[in-house]
Amino acid sequence: MNTQESEGGKTASKRIAISDALQCASDQLAELLRCEPGTVSAMEATDDGWTAVVEVVELERVPDTMSVMASYRVSLGSEGQLVGYERTRRYARGQIDRR
Repeated sequence: MNTQESEGGKTASKRIAISDALQCASDQLAELLRCEPGTVSAMEATDDGWTAVVEVVELERVPDTMSVMASYRVSLGSEGQLVGYERTRRYARGQIDRR
């Protein structure tokens, strides 16, 4: 278990490294959803761990530009365990955001 001494002699959780959190977010979400793992498009440290935005392939299509992709906001605890997720967007792989 990753712990460290804090002031006052209590043990506190130590946050895993961003590279490990990135891998945990992608792997755990893909396993849970039984989807092809995609990329992590955003990663942010929180008070309790990490929040990531993970892109996954929800439906494979031919040609692959027509595959259905989804963005998920994933919450990880300080040691990398998945504690929550929600789908925030669904789109065709070839679709480009217009801003």
